[in-house]
Amino acid sequence: MNNEQIRFPAPLKKGDKIAVCSPAGKIKSNIVYDAVEVLRNQGWVVEIMPHALGENGNFSGTADERYADLKAAFSDPEVRAILCSRGGYGVVHILDRLNKLPLEDDPKWVIGFSDISALHALMSRKNIASIHSSMAAHIKEGAGDPDNRDLFAILRGERPVHIFDAHDYDRQGIVSGTLRGGNLAVLAELIGTPYDLLRPDSILFIEDVSEPIYKIERILYQMRLSGLFDNIRGLIVGQFTDYKPDANHDDMESMFRDAIAGYSFPVAFNVPVGHVDHNIPLIEGAPVTLKVSPSGRNSIIFHK
Repeated sequence: MNNEQIRFPAPLKKGDKIAVCSPAGKIKSNIVYDAVEVLRNQGWVVEIMPHALGENGNFSGTADERYADLKAAFSDPEVRAILCSRGGYGVVHILDRLNKLPLEDDPKWVIGFSDISALHALMSRKNIASIHSSMAAHIKEGAGDPDNRDLFAILRGERPVHIFDAHDYDRQGIVSGTLRGGNLAVLAELIGTPYDLLRPDSILFIEDVSEPIYKIERILYQMRLSGLFDNIRGLIVGQFTDYKPDANHDDMESMFRDAIAGYSFPVAFNVPVGHVDHNIPLIEGAPVTLKVSPSGRNSIIFHK
């Protein structure tokens, strides 16, 4: 990875094209069609890539087919954004081939979360901003949804301010830095590879689903032992869902509190990011200010 300045894809205008790809898991076609209608109502042209609605085991297609869809979308000068229909598992199969594409020549917005964190890591390696946000299943809820409104505003070039409730375990402070993060299990699997997203001086956000508390704790200790927590500027603890208490911790938040107790960076808990209905869109690679306040209201402020 290099230290070049992050590049932001151009804002979308009316008539610009969004390509829908499924680089990981398969998805029901009606979900995609409903999301496409919402996007078209925003004034954008939408193309569903040839294998986006396919099926190959748990995947939307073979690795070759999924790569072909993304390559075509990245190579099409009319495509200004790539919406990943869903996560699942499978992006890692095609990372090396995607890395060989000249993505820097024509930066496009990549949209998604969960396993799409691996694609965000690729875009970060290329010094291109991307959007960690909900995908087709939520976009189909319509333009009136507040998270969809924020996502569409980002695509049009605006920068959001996210305000959310404080948590008892918060560590207060105000800090500015580059926002990076995503699904913790996916990011942990990329440590030590060319796609390692976990960089010093970041404001790090993390979330996950269906992971036992001890497995998340193990990843946190890997990060501690690597020295990462000695060098980040702040931590945003998103939603960790679908897990059970264990003999050592009643909940994920208390484990986090204990695992990072020896550090001084600001920490915001229970931030609405992750596998939940309210999943705020975050711009990977963007300069932000994180405010963890005693007032009971915290914020993430994006800067141009």
